[in-house]
Amino acid sequence: MLIPSIDLMGGKIVQLVQGEAKAYETTDFDQWYDRFAEFPLVQLIDLDAAKRQGDNRAILARILKRLPCQVGGGVRDIENAQALLDLGAKRVILGSSLIREGKPDVDFAGTLAKSCGVDRLVAAIDSRGGHVAVRGWRESTTLTAEQMIDALEPFVSGYLYTHVDTEGLLQGFPFERAQMLRARTQRNLIAAGGIRSQAEIDALDAIQVDAVVGMAIYTGKLSVTQSPRTHS
Repeated sequence: MLIPSIDLMGGKIVQLVQGEAKAYETTDFDQWYDRFAEFPLVQLIDLDAAKRQGDNRAILARILKRLPCQVGGGVRDIENAQALLDLGAKRVILGSSLIREGKPDVDFAGTLAKSCGVDRLVAAIDSRGGHVAVRGWRESTTLTAEQMIDALEPFVSGYLYTHVDTEGLLQGFPFERAQMLRARTQRNLIAAGGIRSQAEIDALDAIQVDAVVGMAIYTGKLSVTQSPRTHS
């Protein structure tokens, strides 16, 4: 399944290269509401909240009234996660908060799962150079994606795996990585990072991996005017 992404920064929809350089920005929200209206799920990320530079909560709330979204960016506690669900988020994405003292924080994950429900939680695994990156990709850990999956499997409905090395570069996603992670988990697996074509999306779909796409859509390399494709 193709999951279009909306990244918010400074009150605008943006696309960043490697999480830093801005390659696209717009305040024309209605255009993207219309283009994404028929998708069963859209990914909505508050980059300012993720980077601890304020938030875009008011805009986020408006988008949730228009589109079905899984939401992430700076979700650090149960109260924040529940607030997003109350606003209408279908699922909440958590990243850095699931790591404590260099290890997966299974205690927090378990408490969160009991409070919000396993089916409402997605673990973000951002990998750079083979290791998990946290705090807006600015810090690296010694953890691998496999270690995160093994520890968090009982507590989340899925994993959002972002290959930071290719994020925003439109150079393609490493398919063999998706295959390895698919074999590791029974949960929903979502791939992001450099996906640039319908052929890639179809290949991922064939192994039951969903694809989050941003840059290719906003730069016009990938059309989203057709009906979204899903896998059974």
